[in-house]
Amino acid sequence: MSNDTLGDMLTRLRNAAAVGHTSVAVRASNLNTRVAEILKEEGYLDSYQIVEVDGKRTLNLTIRYSGERRFRKPVISGLERVSRPGRRIYVRKDDIPHVLSGIGVAILSTPKGVITGKQARRLGVGGEVLCYVY
Repeated sequence: MSNDTLGDMLTRLRNAAAVGHTSVAVRASNLNTRVAEILKEEGYLDSYQIVEVDGKRTLNLTIRYSGERRFRKPVISGLERVSRPGRRIYVRKDDIPHVLSGIGVAILSTPKGVITGKQARRLGVGGEVLCYVY
């Protein structure tokens, strides 16, 4: 059992993409569900769904790949957990990071909810930097 459910989800996604799995199951939480929703909107996941098994909610994530079947590569090339339970990282609205000069996505937890760095800049809010995806 993990206290850091988001870190666990990112690690499972990273490992599944590295070995070529099409889907991965992670523990569902409100934070994990919102991050999965952002990853789908940004094109890193094909789909996600919440399944309840024996009273426990599970989040099934389908990883997006590019290329032909034999030479396919995962769209996700990197996942970095920035703010951890042992060390929280907060940024002001002017200091929101650009991941790989705008190619990647920074996911932040703000007073407006869990949103991307681009949305946070548009809304003019800062918050806790959860992770980088590229």
